[in-house]
Amino acid sequence: MRVFITGISGFAGSFLAEHLLANGYDVWGLVHRGPGHVAHIQDKLTLRQGDVTNFEHVQAVLDECHPARIYHLAAQSFVPRSWEDPWGTLENNIRGQLTILEAARNLQLSARILVVGSNEAYGRVRLEELPVAETTPFRPVSPYGVSKATQDLLGYQYWASYGLHVVRVRPFNHIGPRQSARFVAAAFASQLAEIEAGLRPPVLYVGNLDAKRDFSDVRDVVRAYHLVLEHGEPGEAYNVGSGVARSIQSLLDTLLAFTTVDVRIERDPARMRPSDIPEVRADTRKIRAATGWAPSIPFEQSVRDVFDDWRQRVRAQLHSEN
Repeated sequence: MRVFITGISGFAGSFLAEHLLANGYDVWGLVHRGPGHVAHIQDKLTLRQGDVTNFEHVQAVLDECHPARIYHLAAQSFVPRSWEDPWGTLENNIRGQLTILEAARNLQLSARILVVGSNEAYGRVRLEELPVAETTPFRPVSPYGVSKATQDLLGYQYWASYGLHVVRVRPFNHIGPRQSARFVAAAFASQLAEIEAGLRPPVLYVGNLDAKRDFSDVRDVVRAYHLVLEHGEPGEAYNVGSGVARSIQSLLDTLLAFTTVDVRIERDPARMRPSDIPEVRADTRKIRAATGWAPSIPFEQSVRDVFDDWRQRVRAQLHSEN
């Protein structure tokens, strides 16, 4: 079966490509600049370069590929950047989504389409609403959250209006190897790896350590994407998360347990968000009932893998400089 992934060269996209290859799929993907995180498997993929917001190009690629499944992962995914460039985030995420849906409609594709939203669409969740169910109202508090709420609703609209087989997922925080240092687990791990290598002073800069988030391993998350597109109901939305809220402090403590260096913790105002939700935790009963999915990788293992990944990156950097 042929599948098409937008954002295939990114963090989650690369793991999804690996997962689908391992399950015997013919995997195609759209890359913006280069192979990125799928460079090591690019000989097993069919890649096309282009901008997901370019309708004519995307339609031509989908016409060539004619996939049975479309996983739409491409997006501007860094929340703080959305405050710095709100229109760029809205344009990229909403227009990219429309491009995929309109191209699929124009080509009359029968493909199943996965729309990847975000728990950020829920936004200002009240403590009495925890865990967050799919019926929780959207109250986004960032331009990124607004863009993801719009993507989610567009997915529903194209199913309701045109009958496209669209399934929506709302992933909560996911971590793992290959993640950018802009995101919290990788931000801590990259600093610690550089401290261990003597590349920076033993000071680790942090943001809000009190916030509680629902962390899952990216490898579990992409497995959920696959299962939901195969077994989820079109028009429906499914949370993807662990169902456990962990403080950012506990994430940091877990990382610190894997190193012997002594570090000083300093709060960095630049790492604070204009608005932050105290606690987020997913209600995952719907996805479990529909697919049987459950996270399989322990939190501590995910954190260790993030740290080991950054240690390898730092070693590679030092090797290239010598």
